[in-house]
Amino acid sequence: MKEQTKIKTVRIEIEPDIDINLAKTWITEAKNNGYNVIATYHKHTVLGTNDVNELTNASYWWMQNYFALGGDFTINLMNEWGNHNISANDYAKAYNLAIRMVYPGRLIIDIPGWGQETGTAADAVKGTFGTKINDTNIVMSTHIYPPACSQGCSRRLSTADLDELASAGLPCIVGEFGETGDQTRANVTEIVGYAKSKGWTTLAWTWNGDGRMMNMVDPAWIQNASATDFTLSSYFNIVYPLL
Repeated sequence: MKEQTKIKTVRIEIEPDIDINLAKTWITEAKNNGYNVIATYHKHTVLGTNDVNELTNASYWWMQNYFALGGDFTINLMNEWGNHNISANDYAKAYNLAIRMVYPGRLIIDIPGWGQETGTAADAVKGTFGTKINDTNIVMSTHIYPPACSQGCSRRLSTADLDELASAGLPCIVGEFGETGDQTRANVTEIVGYAKSKGWTTLAWTWNGDGRMMNMVDPAWIQNASATDFTLSSYFNIVYPLL
């Protein structure tokens, strides 16, 4: 990875039932190698849930484990909380309960709809429908893949959606993106390129953590979890230029 000089930041996803010392090792190694670290609470069984208890559970988990993980990294509060149909008010209310239970530093929060509902997120920040996210020391994170859609999943994600998210006036990043070359759906290359032109950080999914085809190196962990020698995959050549 260190040979790939465009990679400045690593985002480490942590399942809540994992050994904390193991997760601390990942974070420590990344920091020792000079990377900025974003760590994400990732409970794979509830992705896309609107259950407020799951979001507050994530906050409690961070309260218990942030310093145990070594601190000095950026928290991505919870991976992909909120589905395509959650209202801006409900999204704002949930995050108002959860955001400052953790620490006073800047937090990254995924926008709803598996990271795709830019309008809902912008309305929650602005308080368009009566309730707004009160905290402004946050970064809004969108996730961009070929199936990505917005407005209740009524249309494919486009560059206009990034403008909509940016209209809220808070920093934004592409916290995940993956490309399969299928331009009949959301045009990932165009959208991520547009995000870069706006100065947003873009984080590719994934170096070597995907259970299918989106790994930047071979062999994938699912094929050989104990491998020590790797080569760049064909997928690397698709996503690396977008960093």
